Amino acid sequence: MKTTGNTILITGGGTGIGFALAEQFLKLGNKIIICGRRESRLKEASGKLDIPYIVCDVTESAERIKMAEWIRANHPQTNILINNAGIQHSYDLIKPVDPELVRKECETNFIAPVHLGSLFIEQLTGKENAAIINISSGLAFTPLAFMPVYCATKAALHSFSLSLRHQLLKTGIKVFEIAPPTVDTELDRGKRDSRSNSYRGIKPEEFAVEAIEAIRNDKFEAGIGQAENLRIKREEMFGMLNH
Repeated sequence: MKTTGNTILITGGGTGIGFALAEQFLKLGNKIIICGRRESRLKEASGKLDIPYIVCDVTESAERIKMAEWIRANHPQTNILINNAGIQHSYDLIKPVDPELVRKECETNFIAPVHLGSLFIEQLTGKENAAIINISSGLAFTPLAFMPVYCATKAALHSFSLSLRHQLLKTGIKVFEIAPPTVDTELDRGKRDSRSNSYRGIKPEEFAVEAIEAIRNDKFEAGIGQAENLRIKREEMFGMLNH
């Protein structure tokens, strides 16, 4: 797949993996649009990279629809959607869970990519080099038991990506699933600190470079770094992760 000369929308593009992908794709000569729910972070990212942004809380269906309409009106050349926005919570399942936390995690990590993908099919159809890129996780394949909802939503996104890829075979729209390993971002940094976990993960920039290389080589399901072991050695790795 051609990784230059595209117009790319990245959800959750103001920080972490999303920002790193925006920066690396921009260096390759692509036009980038980012979205997120925190305008302060988007303004900061936009100022650093000189790229447009739109505030969108992807947990809200009305905001997803509004963003898709805004893209069609203002950036009709957009040919790649990267579903990157994600949140992560830990749960003690012996106790009652907070259903609002569960709902937001499911909405962000799974329902939003499903809905946004459907909203952008018409936008992408007929475009050269069109693609939907879903950022899942190595934990989609081998879960961490104390983050059961996050892992389940990423497993669902993996399954959905398989079905979406099959249904879009004749449209010319490619569907990628990129599974990160632990990446040193704010997603789990506080929880890692509370667990006294010294390993912070790979740098977001390192992930972005390897992810783009996988996309360039049409690797439609790619585990980056240690995520590849989680993808292909599930039973063995589950015991190691959850001992």
